[in-house]
Amino acid sequence: MQIQTFKDLPLNSEVQRSIEDLGFENLFPIQAQAIIPLLEGKDVIGQAQTGTGKTAAFGVPMIQRLNRDIRGIQGLILVPTRELAVQVADNMAKFGKYARMKVLAVYGGESINKQIHSLASGVHIIVGTPGRLIDLMERRVLNLGSVRIVVLDEADRMLDMGFIEDIEYILSKVPRDRQTSLFSATIDESVMRLSNKYMKNPQKILVSKDEIALTQMKQYYTVVNQSGKLNALCEILHNDGIDKAIIFCRTRHDTSRLADQLYKKGFRTQVLHAGFTQAQRDRAICDFKQGRRNLLVATDVAARGLDIEGITHIINYDVPMDPPVYFHRIGRTARKGEEGTAITLVSYGEMSDFNNIKALTKTKIEQLKCSGAEEEDSPIQSFY
Repeated sequence: MQIQTFKDLPLNSEVQRSIEDLGFENLFPIQAQAIIPLLEGKDVIGQAQTGTGKTAAFGVPMIQRLNRDIRGIQGLILVPTRELAVQVADNMAKFGKYARMKVLAVYGGESINKQIHSLASGVHIIVGTPGRLIDLMERRVLNLGSVRIVVLDEADRMLDMGFIEDIEYILSKVPRDRQTSLFSATIDESVMRLSNKYMKNPQKILVSKDEIALTQMKQYYTVVNQSGKLNALCEILHNDGIDKAIIFCRTRHDTSRLADQLYKKGFRTQVLHAGFTQAQRDRAICDFKQGRRNLLVATDVAARGLDIEGITHIINYDVPMDPPVYFHRIGRTARKGEEGTAITLVSYGEMSDFNNIKALTKTKIEQLKCSGAEEEDSPIQSFY
């Protein structure tokens, strides 16, 4: 039987009821391919970005396979950022609502004593960032000796952020007969080295690039002189019916300058870059989430791990030099089956970078007409 919906899966009544409450019906590609082997206890490597349903892909099998009557932490999910820890823990709690699974998110930037108190009250599943997990382990308030299932979520980003030693330390404290799954937007050499070292004959599930949040996304570009980018952006913001957008710049200085320029022109902007303290970051994201500001001007580092509902547009004010970054950026919209729009402003100096991006995807990037934009016979047309 071909598995297409959650009702086709061999899930118990408690988990099925949670899924129905959430309104989940049709399976995303990563879910259709990963849930059965995970239910069977196999190790899995899955290629998938945030927004493609991967939390349910590993979360639903974990809820079904754990025993709520056993005390101690049985499920461990490692994530790169506090935002992702909160988001994944919230989803896991929803999946485990009727199974009565207790889930706790642990991460830096919040009182460790509060998290210690929550641990002491009993937890089945812990979702955490590597640094805070190790802190709790060294204080001897977190014991991973009863863990049966481990998930490494967004593994490529954790490795990019320098967490490899922390991950290896944590895995050394987990029983060897555990089930391990790893999910990553890219499967590169460093990810494969990690899987070869800590996983047992993993089943590889590689979702093609075209299935990663691109099918329901409209992609556009416009060619402008660097000096004309601000005017082109303002025209897009005025004419394109943008409800909520992230505008990506290359540097901290560029984000602050552009956000200030847009604010002076009457736009409700919020800036976000890696120079922010955690409190500043939380406040900026909260303002954007709750609609007090509808334009978030951000660097790539600052925007990692953001999963905010209702983002209608991603605008690349600067073309990323690293092509995969383009797909990470535009994956902030068109999430969970919704539609989204990505617009890239390309200056002459960025044409080769844009060409490299185009080479990585078969999806069409259409030319958008703006005042001051270059004509159709611009050199960039040779790329299509």
